[in-house]
Amino acid sequence: MTIKTFTFNPFQENTYIVHDETNEAVIIDAGCLNKDEKSAIINYLEEKKLTLKRVINTHLHLDHQFGNKFLFDTFGIKPEANIEDEFLVESFVTQARSFGLPVSEEAQAIGNYIAEYQEIKFGNSIFTTLLVPGHSPGSVAFYSEKEGIVFVGDVLFRGSIGRTDLPKGDFATLILSITKKLFLLPDSTVVYSGHGPTTTIGYEKKNNPYL
Repeated sequence: MTIKTFTFNPFQENTYIVHDETNEAVIIDAGCLNKDEKSAIINYLEEKKLTLKRVINTHLHLDHQFGNKFLFDTFGIKPEANIEDEFLVESFVTQARSFGLPVSEEAQAIGNYIAEYQEIKFGNSIFTTLLVPGHSPGSVAFYSEKEGIVFVGDVLFRGSIGRTDLPKGDFATLILSITKKLFLLPDSTVVYSGHGPTTTIGYEKKNNPYL
């Protein structure tokens, strides 16, 4: 499995393109906002001769869904996310304008809802979905036991955790999500976060000052 990381938009959000030997790919948290960022996605897909199969979201804060409409308009693929974050689609334009961002179109509606333990399949690869609310009510993580990796959005960072002061965030719920879901994964599991560098489950168990 190959993981390509892009850092996009003013929030320095991590967008991931993940593909395997079949050249089928998924995009996790499409944060591309401006023309150059959108071109970077297209250029990578074309350069690697990839077929985009799914657009999936760990959660739907605006910096993680900026590119969803662009990808739907380009490929006809609707984003997938947990239903509990759907309210963030409805408030997308208002949120963006509050940050002074050049967004004029409504957000792309969710195409399919992702439930806990649902399998996300592409090519020969499978992610298992874990429900990890707290940063947002519908935050999910995508875990590959075979590859030893997990994409966690803004739930867990290297040496930190996600903020809980945004609408419907909850600190106690976030801590439970990390300790009762993510920390049950093997210590060697590589954690791909929504911002910043990778880490591992084992490192965060020993070193994260919030946990």
